[in-house]
Amino acid sequence: MRLSRARGAAAVILVATAVGLGYVLWSRYDSLRHPSIETPAGETPGAAEHQGKEPAKAGLHDASEPALAPVTLSAQRIQSIGVKTGVVERRMVHDDIRTVGNIEADETRLADVTVRFSGWIQKVHADATYKTVRSGQPLFTIYSPDVTAAEQEYLVARELTAHRSLRGAPAGAHSLTSLLAAATERLKRWQIPQREIGRLKKSGKISREIEIDSPVSGVIISRKAFPNAYAEPGAKLYTVADLSTVWVYAEVFQSDIGRVKVGDAASITVDAYPGELFPARVSFIWPEVDRMTRRARLRLEIPNPQSKLLLGMFVDVRINAPLGEQLAIPAAGVFQSGARKIAFVDHGGGYFEPREIEVGARAGDDYIVLKGLEPGERIVTSANFLIDSESQLQAAMGSFAPPPPGAGAAASMNAPREQARLDYSSKPSPPRAGSNTFQVKLTGADGAPITAAEVTVTFFMPAMPAMGMAAMRSVTKLSEKGGGLYEGRGDVDMGGTWQVTVLATKAGQTIAQKQFSVIAEGGM
Repeated sequence: MRLSRARGAAAVILVATAVGLGYVLWSRYDSLRHPSIETPAGETPGAAEHQGKEPAKAGLHDASEPALAPVTLSAQRIQSIGVKTGVVERRMVHDDIRTVGNIEADETRLADVTVRFSGWIQKVHADATYKTVRSGQPLFTIYSPDVTAAEQEYLVARELTAHRSLRGAPAGAHSLTSLLAAATERLKRWQIPQREIGRLKKSGKISREIEIDSPVSGVIISRKAFPNAYAEPGAKLYTVADLSTVWVYAEVFQSDIGRVKVGDAASITVDAYPGELFPARVSFIWPEVDRMTRRARLRLEIPNPQSKLLLGMFVDVRINAPLGEQLAIPAAGVFQSGARKIAFVDHGGGYFEPREIEVGARAGDDYIVLKGLEPGERIVTSANFLIDSESQLQAAMGSFAPPPPGAGAAASMNAPREQARLDYSSKPSPPRAGSNTFQVKLTGADGAPITAAEVTVTFFMPAMPAMGMAAMRSVTKLSEKGGGLYEGRGDVDMGGTWQVTVLATKAGQTIAQKQFSVIAEGGM
């Protein structure tokens, strides 16, 4: 019983200890996320503002994104990595939308050949599909009892009218004239060719077979006329397509359809004619998007005077969509960094500034700029990745976190040569958890003190995920005390091993830098 009670008490103590440790760690982590800034005695408010947070240029958008900082490269380095620049300018922008399609007949140039009477087809002159015919060319002959009767009525009415005229008897002449006109009108309404009516008037003889002509010039794309076949009134015996103009049906993505308008210029190419462009224009856009493919259908109209474009041909389509006057930059100048789009602005003298931008639609080889750049500025269009790497490294150094392993060699290629000697000390030494005083002595190569410099000391501790602790960083800006001495008070958040970076800059250039590790005394 006593052993059980002892074990229970030990368990309670262990749980309480774990809860207490968790509370302390969370409190420390929360204080780091929301630091309270106080101005220590003897320091300026400006110096206190920089304690416990990164410089303004260390991050551009989101704390979760890699921090970026301006980069200064030598002329030799710029040449060796192949840096090229482009100009931000306002100009007329055109977007090229590319897709594919198929050649189809122009539906407005289709003609159906029908008859308005019944009869039996006799001879077929246009006896094959895709045969070329001319307007007025005979297609077939047909025998129709109804037409034969109508022609007989016409001849009788004409003969009676002529007989009355010879006898000079005016009685009933008007009725006979009306009868002749009605018979002629019946033949016209049945669309009997004018050539056949003229022959009937001239010869006065009924023709057993009537020739039916093609109404247009083109290609026969459908044929249902065969010898001895019976034709009903209105039946489509032929379909003739005028291919002097053809259509292309194509599809574009929903994201592109907003940039396409009816009347936009376009062009097509086909592998049958390498290097030849066929001009076209957008003639219709379907008011519907396919729910499966999320594509919108459109139609292009293309002149085809030489009949080079054949029905069913697979073609490449290029639509020239004008977007008006826009602020544009070369697409190569946009660098994707995480969820951000970054442009490196060239200020001259090897100085490159990373700047977060917002871009709109891509127009060919350009991007439309919505926010972040001004006309006339120059941006990097080549070697962006290398400059981004240098920018992240400079941000790490400028944020006073030591660079990752292996990065020192790359940094040394661009880092300016140190122009000063830097001597660091702290009170107490080594520092303790809590408030400490940091001192830096700057002297030139000749031993003379360096004044008017900016000196910062940063303590950095990497994240410890196993303990639920985020990375910690404490930044202290030192104040000039005279004679090349710089001093300031800053906090060390807890005891343990810290990576320390001391950076001295003057006129925007690094003149001295030192990185080392210290073990701060004290607990959490």
